[in-house]
Formats: sequence, C-alpha cells, structure tokens
Amino acid sequence: MPTNSKHPETVVLHSGYRSDPATNAVAVPIYQTTSYQFRDTQHAANLFGLAELGNIYTRIMNPTNDVLEQRVAALEGGVAALALGSGQAASLFAVQNICHAGDNFVASTDLYGGTWNLFANTLKTMGIECRFVDPADPENFRRATDARTRCYYAETLPNPKLTVFPIGEVAKIGRELGVPLIMDNTASPVICRPLDHGAAIVMHSTTKYIGGHGTSIGGILVDGGNFDWEKHKDRFPMLNTPDPSYHGAVWTQATKPMGPVAYIIKARVTLLRDVGAPMSPFNAFMFIQGLETLPLRMRVHCDNADKVAQHLSKHAKITKVIHPTLMKGEAKKRAETYLSRGMGALVGFELKGGADAGRKFIDNLKMFYHVANIGDARSLAIHPASTTHSQLTPEEQAQTGVTPGYVRLSIGIEHIEDIVADLDKALAAA
Repeated sequence: MPTNSKHPETVVLHSGYRSDPATNAVAVPIYQTTSYQFRDTQHAANLFGLAELGNIYTRIMNPTNDVLEQRVAALEGGVAALALGSGQAASLFAVQNICHAGDNFVASTDLYGGTWNLFANTLKTMGIECRFVDPADPENFRRATDARTRCYYAETLPNPKLTVFPIGEVAKIGRELGVPLIMDNTASPVICRPLDHGAAIVMHSTTKYIGGHGTSIGGILVDGGNFDWEKHKDRFPMLNTPDPSYHGAVWTQATKPMGPVAYIIKARVTLLRDVGAPMSPFNAFMFIQGLETLPLRMRVHCDNADKVAQHLSKHAKITKVIHPTLMKGEAKKRAETYLSRGMGALVGFELKGGADAGRKFIDNLKMFYHVANIGDARSLAIHPASTTHSQLTPEEQAQTGVTPGYVRLSIGIEHIEDIVADLDKALAAA
C-alpha cells in the first residue's frame, strides 16, 4: 500500500508494500525464483504483449525488486524505477536507452572515473559519442548540442570534485532544446531531489548510500515521468518509431494506458531483457533494509562531514579542503540551492607533501577503511589518482577534480570524536 507522505523517513518504510498477501509477513520476502506460473495461455500472451503488467521472468522483473523500485521512485518523486545489477549498468542503460550508433550526448566533466571511462571509451566502441563539457558555465551544454544529441548527463554532487551541478540551469536549457537531463544522484540521496529541479531521469549506484553497509552491488534508474518524449519525435526515434525488437511497438503509444512511463518500460523490456543485467532479489532485499534507515543515516553522515571539513581546514599540513560548506561564490550558491537537507558526506583535501604525504596518511589510518567505495556507515578513505581515476590521463583527472595529492574521505556515522582522532593521528605521520 503506497503512502501519500512526502517525508522521506516515512516514504522509505511504507511505499509500495504493506504485507505479503500470502502470509501477511511484514518484512518484504526474498522471491528467490527464476519464473512465474501463468494462469493460462491468454494470461501469458497478455504479459508478453504489454496488455497486462505482471511477472514473467526474474531477468526482467521480480516482486522483491519491485518493492525496492517503488520505494526509490517515491523517494525521488518519480513515476517508476528499474533495478539493475550495478551502478555502472544503470549509467549505461540511462544513456543507451535513447542513444544508438551515430548519436551523441553531452556529459559534465565532473564525473566518477568509472563513468568517465564508460562514456569516453566503451560507448565510443558502440558508436555513441560523449561530449564532455565544463558545468561551471551551463551554456556549455547548449553549445555542444546538435540534432543528434539525445541527452545530458551529470552527477548532483560529483565524486570527487564535490562542486554541486547546476541542475535547474542545465535542465532549462535542455527543455528548450528537447533534451532530457539525466542525473546521477548517488552521493546525495534524500538531500537532493533532481526531478524537482527539472531533471528527467535519476540514477543511483545503490551500492553506496542506499545500501549503506558495503554488502551488495546494485544500481537503479528512476523515470521522472515529466519529459514529453512524443513532442520531440525526431530527437527520440527509439521511443517514437516501431521497435523491431518488440513486435513493432512504438513505446510512447504502447505505454499510454500505464502512464508517462515510456522510457522506463522500454529500458526494462528491451535493454534489460537483451543485455541481462538484473539485480538479484537477495541484493534488492538488502537494499530495502538499507533504504529504511537512509534518511537517518544521511543526517549523521552530513553532520559529521561538516565537522570534519571545518577541522581539516585549520590543519597546518593541509593546503586545501574540498567540501560544499567551504565553497564560495557560484559553487556555494548552487550547494545551498540544490542540497536542501545536508551538504553530503564526502570530503576531499590536499596535503602539502603531495602524493607521498597522501600515501603515508592513508597507510597510517586505523579506524578508516582504505577501500574503493563510498556511502558505507563506516568511514572510508582513498587516493583517487592511483585507484578510482587511475585509468584516466592526467589531463582527464584534472578535469574531474583529481590531483596527485588529492585524498577523498567518505565520512561515516561513527562518533565525531573518534573520526577526528583517527584523522589527526594519520596526519601527524604524513
């Protein structure tokens, strides 16, 4: 039973599910099944023909995944969602659902290294061009747009640059040109809702804050239901012309009885069906558990990160601290505009001693974990230039905000005194 509440603390606990109809179990069951019994041949035909919605095969949909999808869609203010096997799969599907060979899309330079590599290299082998632009000037997106541009892509709180993206400004340009904005909201769940500012699609690596405990890999796409794909027929032939992979379905027409869900339905029944990157029901169950405490954890994450940023900004061995609370000018204005419930849990800094000092710092941490992840309940640290962004050239690293001496912290929910004490001891040895 969905809730009408707009408060995230309530939404993540009650949207999309009340109890199991077969057993009255309150906890969402793990439906560990591959297949589903059809009532009869007509029922099967209706499901495959989209005349009726229901379960066909777990590669495409699953009841446990469905609850997660409904809750994340409600949290983001969207109309529907699609759970996938990883955040990388979500990034790929987000673009590939409306781009094919010969098309292009425009992406912010301020991206996670894995996303940059996916867009610059892997998609290139598929004939899809990514045009990277600096989001400091939103008009750069307009300048890079032509008749074959299918979407814009950016991160709300870019990892590791941490300069908040101008969501409303770029979304407005896109709406004028008929180009949807896709936002990666991985680093800012609850504290930002990009759909409220004009974005059309939101994605998450659920591996991070939504999961929150470093146990499961996953991703999710959320359809805002607020972009008129039919109005811009020439720009979106994949949604407005017969799809030979699904008996000639025209997605903007075939999905009308279901609501404004052409984008997400196509992603489910063509891309997910064919590429096969589903989220496992067990991982969906784990993400549902994480989602239930997400708003509470984000409060502590953000509060601790604010205090860490202030503490590090006064340290003699540190030349620069990167965190939205310390930014000035337009960057500060954007942070205050788009991060309504906290400034995020990521903190970056540079040591006077450069890369060598950064390595010594990380090697001397005792409580912080040295891992390639963010968003855990526990605090994490990493040196991006030698790990998450190591496949990028030095020039590409600089564009994303990574320097040789840059260290990124993902601040957890431990007591702030313990967090600061571990940082201070490691800094003393750096």
